[in-house]
Amino acid sequence: MLSKNIEIALNKQIRIEAESSQTYLSMACWAEVSGLEGIAQFMFAQSDEERLHMLKLIKYVNERGGHAQITDLKAPKTTYETFKGMFEELYKHEIFVSDSINELVHITFSEKDYATHNFLQWYVAEQIEEEATAKSILDKINLIGDDKGGLYLFDRDLQQVALVKPAI
Repeated sequence: MLSKNIEIALNKQIRIEAESSQTYLSMACWAEVSGLEGIAQFMFAQSDEERLHMLKLIKYVNERGGHAQITDLKAPKTTYETFKGMFEELYKHEIFVSDSINELVHITFSEKDYATHNFLQWYVAEQIEEEATAKSILDKINLIGDDKGGLYLFDRDLQQVALVKPAI
């Protein structure tokens, strides 16, 4: 059984995951209309993944005697100056999500809810991967600089990443 405090915290994380999905969906739309098909496919896949993260939390809350709450979402940004700026925002967002997960883990530990603490370890590991991926992408973008040929190859590479990304 979840404590009320943990249920509230998990519901907050459900909203964060939903907003993450919407943010990445918006990024995908911007990339697609900007002619960056590979980046768009990558971002569509990221959006789907964040939605699955949300659903996993919803199922957990409901199975543990809580009530998952689906709330209104903050509208995501819809345009970006550059694809680099978009990925910088993505990286900052992943750090924000990691901080939120870490706070949630702290709450479960302080309340001695070891079942939820254990459940959240998957999210901790996932965020390590998400941050590393975002940082790696930014590093590649910095290597490309203003090279249009490099951008073309980068866009194609991200398209391949989107195609082989494993399901959760």
